Amino acid sequence: MVDEKKWLEEIAGGSEEALELLYQHYSNRVYNTIISFTKSAEDAEEVLQDVFVTVFQTAAGFRFDSSVSTWIYRIAVNKSLDFLRKKNSRKRLGIFSSIYIRDSAEVKHDIADFAHPGVKMENAEESKLLFRVIDELSENQRTAFILTQVEGLPQQEVADIMNVSRKSVESLLQRAKANLRVALEKYYPGRGNSNKTTS
Repeated sequence: MVDEKKWLEEIAGGSEEALELLYQHYSNRVYNTIISFTKSAEDAEEVLQDVFVTVFQTAAGFRFDSSVSTWIYRIAVNKSLDFLRKKNSRKRLGIFSSIYIRDSAEVKHDIADFAHPGVKMENAEESKLLFRVIDELSENQRTAFILTQVEGLPQQEVADIMNVSRKSVESLLQRAKANLRVALEKYYPGRGNSNKTTS
């Protein structure tokens, strides 16, 4: 029987052993969520470490007013979005600099090459395209879509993670799907109403 409350109490007391147990319990699921945002295994590993460092540092302040999983997912989503904002800011600066520095050695990561590790190989190409257009969504729409449709979390848990109402999650999801249909229509004319955005 998993005793998360006991683990967190021990983590709050500085126990690295308890942190390791919590990490083993959640790391795979949290990693899958993070990589859905970062689309890079290296970046996802970096954010994952940051998530559990934050768990270790803030465990003493957790008041169990939500489930432990909701709390960890909330940290993971916030860390992922923060990471992307910083990365995009650096990328914009890099593009600006390359106007003047013609031999810029900046390595550009093509998100079109990303295939989610949880997607079956036969669906990999469609997955690459789907994640490419997911990036065009607003942060809230992207978060609601990834957590419900990619990670399969219940809408109420997603609402708790995002600190919004369940109705807000439903609305965000509807708008996300509508926007994805429009975006996918550019790549698959006539298929916009039949793409697999609910899998």
